[in-house]
Amino acid sequence: MIKILELFGGIGAPRKALINLGVDHKSIDYVEWNAKAVRTYNAMFDNRYKPESVVCYNLQPDILVHGSPCQDFSIAGKQYGGNMEDGTRSSLLFETIKIIESLGVLKPKVVIWENVKNALSKKMVSAFNHYLSDMEALGYTNSYQVLDACDFGIPQAREGIFTVSLLGDKIFDFNRLRKSPMRQISDFLELEVDEKYIIKQPSMIRRLPDQPTLEGTFGGRMLEEVREYVNTITTKQMRCPNSGVIKVDNQRWRYLTER
Repeated sequence: MIKILELFGGIGAPRKALINLGVDHKSIDYVEWNAKAVRTYNAMFDNRYKPESVVCYNLQPDILVHGSPCQDFSIAGKQYGGNMEDGTRSSLLFETIKIIESLGVLKPKVVIWENVKNALSKKMVSAFNHYLSDMEALGYTNSYQVLDACDFGIPQAREGIFTVSLLGDKIFDFNRLRKSPMRQISDFLELEVDEKYIIKQPSMIRRLPDQPTLEGTFGGRMLEEVREYVNTITTKQMRCPNSGVIKVDNQRWRYLTER
């Protein structure tokens, strides 16, 4: 049985992946500060966790998975940076280093870190390189690659950097990943949705794909129509840009639902 520790655990995607793959495992603990994500996790896995910070956390897993906050790396944010001295949300990445150090000889065999592709940009890469160096100093061998959800059957154009660090000299081979054809978004969309998902805000209606192009307003940016796939899914759809909008009929458009 594989024991995993879920830091910055969100809704539990890594654990769900192990379930889908039929891998015998045990989640020895889950840490997430966002109350809504914790409620979702508890609903999915019948747990009773409460919001909690990763700071000063201590446990002993085989696999440590951490998708630390991306806001200050993301090109959509203000790009404050992620080095420890930056003191940003993205700098919480280095709390994981402290946790691994505290485990001593009981360090996890595998550490997986996922974040936005912009962590590799010229402005942000110093924090990423710092993380790689710290992991090497702890005895890990790192490998990383930018992966796109579309290459794994999911109709979402979402690229992220995945870093796999193995304790010792072995190197994780990304070429062994099994890719699959992208399913169409139509396989997932609900045909009938609650009225609350219908776009009614004037500021959003003006940006619908069937409206005249805006001039000088928010850079003239328009919403994109969902066809074969969606853009990166975020928690807030009531903004431009978002994941895309769906045409209900000639008069109405809607947002994505949580489901």
